[in-house]
Amino acid sequence: MRKRMESGGEMLPAAGLSQVQAQNRLEEFGENVLTGGKKIKASHIFAAQFKDVMVMILLVSTVLSVLMGEVTEAITIIVIVLLNALLGFFQEFRTEKTLDKLKNMAAPGATVLRDGVPVMIPASQVVRDDVVLLKAGDRVPADAVILEASSLYSDESLLSGESVEVEKIPCTDLSLPPELHRSDMVYMGTVITKGRGRAMVVSTGMQSEMGHIAGMLSEIEPEPTPLQKKLDVMGKYIAIGCLVICAVVAATGILRGEPVFDMVVTGISLAVAAVPEGLPAIVTIALALSVSRMLKRNALVRKLHAVETLGCADVICSDKTGTLTENKMTATHLYTTEGMIEVTGSGYEKGGEFLMGGRRVNVTAMTDVQMLLHIAVGCNNASIYTDDPREPRNRSFNPSRDVWQTAGEATETALLILAAKAGVFKEDEEREYRRIDEIPFDSTRKCMSVIVSSRSGDTQLFCKGAPDVVLEKCGYYSTNGRTLPLTSAMKQEFLRQNEEMGRQALRVLGFAYKTCRGSDRAEQNLVFCGLTGMIDPPRQEAYDAVLRCRQAGIRPVMITGDHIITASAIARKLKILTGDGIAMTGAEIDGMDDREFERIVGRVSVFARVTPGHKLRIVRALKKNGHVVAMTGDGVNDAPAIKEADIGVAMGMNGTDVTKEASSIILMDDNFATLVAAVEQGRVIYDNIRKFIRYLLSSNIGEVLTMFIGMLMGMPVILLPIQILLINLVTDGLPAIALGLEGAQENVMRRKPRSAREGIFAGGLLGLIIFRGCLIALATLGCFVTFFNLTGNLAIARTGAFLTLVLAQLIHVFECKSEQKSLFRINIFDNWKLIFAVLISAAIVFLSIYHPWGQFIFRTIPLSFMQLMIVSAFCIAGPLISSIIYSFSFRKKEEFVVTAEMPE
Repeated sequence: MRKRMESGGEMLPAAGLSQVQAQNRLEEFGENVLTGGKKIKASHIFAAQFKDVMVMILLVSTVLSVLMGEVTEAITIIVIVLLNALLGFFQEFRTEKTLDKLKNMAAPGATVLRDGVPVMIPASQVVRDDVVLLKAGDRVPADAVILEASSLYSDESLLSGESVEVEKIPCTDLSLPPELHRSDMVYMGTVITKGRGRAMVVSTGMQSEMGHIAGMLSEIEPEPTPLQKKLDVMGKYIAIGCLVICAVVAATGILRGEPVFDMVVTGISLAVAAVPEGLPAIVTIALALSVSRMLKRNALVRKLHAVETLGCADVICSDKTGTLTENKMTATHLYTTEGMIEVTGSGYEKGGEFLMGGRRVNVTAMTDVQMLLHIAVGCNNASIYTDDPREPRNRSFNPSRDVWQTAGEATETALLILAAKAGVFKEDEEREYRRIDEIPFDSTRKCMSVIVSSRSGDTQLFCKGAPDVVLEKCGYYSTNGRTLPLTSAMKQEFLRQNEEMGRQALRVLGFAYKTCRGSDRAEQNLVFCGLTGMIDPPRQEAYDAVLRCRQAGIRPVMITGDHIITASAIARKLKILTGDGIAMTGAEIDGMDDREFERIVGRVSVFARVTPGHKLRIVRALKKNGHVVAMTGDGVNDAPAIKEADIGVAMGMNGTDVTKEASSIILMDDNFATLVAAVEQGRVIYDNIRKFIRYLLSSNIGEVLTMFIGMLMGMPVILLPIQILLINLVTDGLPAIALGLEGAQENVMRRKPRSAREGIFAGGLLGLIIFRGCLIALATLGCFVTFFNLTGNLAIARTGAFLTLVLAQLIHVFECKSEQKSLFRINIFDNWKLIFAVLISAAIVFLSIYHPWGQFIFRTIPLSFMQLMIVSAFCIAGPLISSIIYSFSFRKKEEFVVTAEMPE
């Protein structure tokens, strides 16, 4: 037998290629690999850390500090900039190394025919026209047409998102072009779950279906995150502010007759003081610490700023299989003439109960159920086993060990676990029935039968398959152990139950048997026992995760390749699809233009039977409507949409390399609940960023206004440069970082998602910063004037102003814990790291005043007890005034919290 191939027009033997032919094709078409994105060099990652506007301002400040002779200030700024760059670099570089390890976990080989002999080679060496040998458990190395198939099934959820295996049949026309969803083709990366076969490779590497989808990724350009945009804008405002300060101070001094050079230097000094040197480093530190916390909760962050972007998300598009569901087929219903029985326990759990009408029933005493389960075990090619041979019969559920290990097709595995729950199947005992022969399942027959011998010596035929097909082979039915003729009414009743379970998106199988007499082994005059219904159940934690999304004002959307009935049923169980939501198929999307689709996309809660192009179109339509979209997925078909989304989330356990490279976050446990926890962390980190921005800018405004107003009023220099430097070191450092470690507020997941267009100073934050900065400056100036008038000693006045400014800022750091409450209404003891940081900062300042070396370096004078009391009075005045203002201005802020519960 010989086949003519299109690639070269040469005649190729069915026994496969020769080594010479294979080598020629490898040189012509290249290796069978997916070319990932451009490898990022370590030097490029490091250089990218200096592109931020704030960092550029700091670098300019460093140059100006050196020109003015402030070498210590310049060194400090350089250290901060380098710290910021190193933190960002190590985070991104470490993530790249982690992804390399994940990619190395998936490097399958392939068995091909070379010169007529089966040879095991690396999958990268597979070439076009290779004949590949396939068997259960193999990962398909390339796109190939089926030449031979014996009960061959493939799991194509990687490409299609469908959780049910697809039966494969031999190709009858080798001239057909390769395309997705062909029953006579297998595709790169998919897994053979059952049977065996031969296939001829037609596409490799980037020419495969996986490669085509991976190629779509190059069309999508990454965008800066909302936080990066906001910090960039803020940096520009600060730069403008610094120039204005420099110009105003210099002009004022010159108009007063001061030397021009001195005034320019003074203006530059104030401008440098106005720059929050620690802000870039603290943002990076806060994000990095948040990343560390998220990793402990099984979320690996690839891109540092992606943490904050999650806090903006108002739509989460999630894959169904394995993310919202367990990706473990589970038998949940069992029907015989004795009634409908519900079965508890999901996935591979050993624990489970049988309930009828909500009450537990003993199925060992139910003859029909027992017979049905014996058929399910006998007519089965899967296997289940336990890791703990000492307790194989323990039915109490312990998640740490009492879970079945499985091998085989998902539906048959579910049936074995069902039988094990009922005690019919025991892995350590000989089976009740021994198989003699098998009539395998195929798409034409839609059923499977086996001939078995019982311990008593009887020969029986067991049959399972589509209920309508099995019923056509039956002449009888079983009821309470008695065999009665199958009447038309009883047949309709079984079919009605089949339809009822089908409406619940259950996959239904019928079971029948007969005792073989002599040589009679025909599939006719069988005795019908009953039905089982099974489904890939929702994860238990997904219910609460969806509820939390709803309460947080986030709309969850299911996007899947599964049938719309199955997808809608799961979505209704999880309350993703509610009364006001609709479900839509990919075919319906194709029937709409972009404008029409954009109008309706906001109402759709379930998208079923979708292709990679549909997913990309869905994400773009949602973004066009102003939504911030998080998109999850694991297959290559999800990668383009994941890259296009504002926040792309890949699955770490079952996700493909291409998908992981396109993502910003990887869920190491493939769990939707982990994503919701990451959203919460995103909101927390953004709250904390606003907190220390408020703190740093208020403090810096206080410092600048103190100096600026003092100069305008003709006072002596209020603070010396070395004192300003110490203030920046002790107040901009540890306390600000500790603010970044604040925990979540009670209502963080009951607030509406903020708009991505919302500025970082939204909600009156800028006014609050300026107002509080003015109070800090007035307190400092008030203390300076008081001490100078009382003592006439400039050094004491400066020391009092220095201490007032520092303590006012350290008190203000506690006010920054909340934007809704004043200092006297918040719990200041719930962040011990903040208390510790404030105590260290205060200790350094008091050492600079009361230690001889500190007095010498910072030119301070020890203050008396009465003078300390005066300082305390000025420091507490700010919080008192702010508390009064809060009671009038911020009382209504919490009214915007979302309080809606899960819709019915």
